Amino acid sequence: MDVKTIAVCGAGTMGAGIAQVAAAAGFRTLLFDASPAALEKGLAMVRKNLEQGVNKGKLSPEKMASTLLHLQTVSTVEACVADVVIEAIVEQVPAKTALFNGLSRVNGPDTIFATNTSSLSVSAIAAGMPHPERVAGMHFFNPAHLMQLVEIVRGRQTADAAFNTLFHLAKAMGKTPVSVKDSPGFIVNRVARHYYLEAMQVAAAGVADMAVIDRLLEAAGFRMGPFALMDLIGNDVNYAVTTSLYEAFNRAPRFQPGAMQADKVARGELGRKTGKGFYNY
Repeated sequence: MDVKTIAVCGAGTMGAGIAQVAAAAGFRTLLFDASPAALEKGLAMVRKNLEQGVNKGKLSPEKMASTLLHLQTVSTVEACVADVVIEAIVEQVPAKTALFNGLSRVNGPDTIFATNTSSLSVSAIAAGMPHPERVAGMHFFNPAHLMQLVEIVRGRQTADAAFNTLFHLAKAMGKTPVSVKDSPGFIVNRVARHYYLEAMQVAAAGVADMAVIDRLLEAAGFRMGPFALMDLIGNDVNYAVTTSLYEAFNRAPRFQPGAMQADKVARGELGRKTGKGFYNY
């Protein structure tokens, strides 16, 4: 499929990052959010990312201008007419299905709907759609403009044409796509749970404090320690993914959410975005 226009729904951290990647790759990109404040914040985030790239010499001023030229913000579902729609909204199946159904009424019969869910069933999201064969997963990682990997997830009814389009689209965006079968947590989030959960158990048992654990793992080759990474992702988002896997695997003890993180979420200490998480910012 010849993709010219991409609509990204949800102007939060992930949505804004995905929109930046799409616009930088030369696609006409629509960034949608019903909240004007969220759109303004999302666009400001894109500008900040681009400016940092220019200041570090990794991006030319011309490339920054071109990226912004390809990016347009919209505040109505009716304006989201595109070849590919990528949603990055709240991690709830009903909300994602409802959004896709609304978008399907204003788009053509060939539009592909991609969910950026990190842990929910793509097949379950597609099941509520009139054309589930046009739904697949396209899971970017935070920060989307820097992380290379994208998991392309095939749901039970995903058509080959939809899957192949998203796979090649990720390549056109300069990313490294991997083919994944629909399964709780897919590959990365399923394996990575224990990076976070075991680290919290070690800290809770008093074996070592959070800063020491982070420093040791970074010294061992990890780009970020588990506590710093949870703060970057957002403790609410990270906790929700763990909870989703815990339920999907019939509450297997190995996926039981960490009490330390549950406490942070209850206190509203979500990490970098709130100024306080496992660390202060």
